[in-house]
Amino acid sequence: MSKKPRILVAECMQEISSFNPLQSEYANFHIEHGAQMLVQKGINTGLGGALAVFDEVGFEPVLTISARAGSAGLLSRPGWNRLMGEVMEAIAAEAGSGIAGVYFSMHGAMGADGELDPEGYLLAEIRKLVGPDVPIVISLDLHGILTERMLRQIDGLAIYHTYPHVDFASTGARAARVLHRLVTDKRVKPTIARVTIPALVRGDELITKTGCYGSLVREARRLELEGTAMSAGIMIGNPFTDVPELCCQVIVATDNDADLAQAEAVRLAQEFWPLRHRMQGKFSSLERAIAQARSIPGPVIFTDAADATSSGATGDSNLILRGLQQAGYTKKVLAQIVDADAAAAAHQAGVGATVQLTLGGGIDPARFTPMPVTARVQLLSDGRARLETMKIGLDAGPTAVLTWDNVTVVVFSKTLSLFDRAMYFANGLDPRDFDLIVVKSPHTEHHMYEAWADCNFNVDVPGATSANLPTLGHTICARPIYPLDADVAFAPRATVYSR
Repeated sequence: MSKKPRILVAECMQEISSFNPLQSEYANFHIEHGAQMLVQKGINTGLGGALAVFDEVGFEPVLTISARAGSAGLLSRPGWNRLMGEVMEAIAAEAGSGIAGVYFSMHGAMGADGELDPEGYLLAEIRKLVGPDVPIVISLDLHGILTERMLRQIDGLAIYHTYPHVDFASTGARAARVLHRLVTDKRVKPTIARVTIPALVRGDELITKTGCYGSLVREARRLELEGTAMSAGIMIGNPFTDVPELCCQVIVATDNDADLAQAEAVRLAQEFWPLRHRMQGKFSSLERAIAQARSIPGPVIFTDAADATSSGATGDSNLILRGLQQAGYTKKVLAQIVDADAAAAAHQAGVGATVQLTLGGGIDPARFTPMPVTARVQLLSDGRARLETMKIGLDAGPTAVLTWDNVTVVVFSKTLSLFDRAMYFANGLDPRDFDLIVVKSPHTEHHMYEAWADCNFNVDVPGATSANLPTLGHTICARPIYPLDADVAFAPRATVYSR
């Protein structure tokens, strides 16, 4: 009986906002070693999808390490050094043991103090360990930044095709199938064409089911499904990750057909460029949104994309709550905020107690001022839940539900991703029971909020992930770039990578 090909499997994922003043640390990461990674089997993650394919095709996964962190600020230098050391130690322990291929699950928008391309660093180090002939395939978030250094190490890739993201597992599966092809057919010569586009984008047109970006992504997906390309995708980067190669980019990978890969990448980039104006945030002022919300009978959503913890913001903005209070808004409000001191005070006081404290402004005081409130402690919890879509765990630390007047606020001790309703549900709250719900995510899946809300206001307030991109203060990314600069010329040119 022939021996099963052994596939080294690793994961390292985080998305950062360079405009979050609080650096993230090693402690932000949830680490799984070896067989512990099997907990992702059967769930909607890249690893879950890849492992299912490896089972199907008879590959033996060599599980090394999974390190995942929620979006946050730049990873500190000590945090990166420790994380990098642990990841590389786990991989090095297996890299010399007859490995036939490597699958690495990544995000693409990491950033660390002293290393602005962590994914590129890790891939370069892995390439040194496994040698030039072992294929390396990665999966990436479409909000990632695929760098020159990354492209020079890899043989294949798969990129998310949906936003809001629902295709985590299917992207991992697509990457695994590319790797299967490379391992089992040595005649395949992957050729990757990339066109970089000097634009940063945000806004409703990025929703792939309904927006103009989605029509382009479907073209990329068609190239894959029809077999024209081994992989294809359009990455829009994370405009809050201020790094040298931040941009939008089209990626098309073929089997040894550089002309086709270049032609398709250039075509999609040419179609993308005129749409950059549409792919920008459309806002309501806070004052206008509150005034209109008063006259709307059904529930409304106030989207605080500027404090989107799933994009790397702090989560401690109280600007919408303060604005509602100052405007005398009287309908039922549901919101969330990150404030460890307030959560601790509520836990110390106990359920039913009345507490006087401040909310918000503890992490990003340059943008937010602490807001004094007198509130009742309605509920206390350990802050644990599971994401609705991915089914992976959430840990907000000690959590409290505080109420006063017409307002209910869930107060977390830790910053965590809030792109669904999981933390509301876990703390006994159903958003549909309220008139105005604050959502700290630029977009959520349609059924979660917009399907039953009468209106969704994208409120223009400051924050580390504001979709009002020129206000953020980029200093590192290449310029000129739209919309940070008014006059940006673009003539699409493809660069081809083939190892």
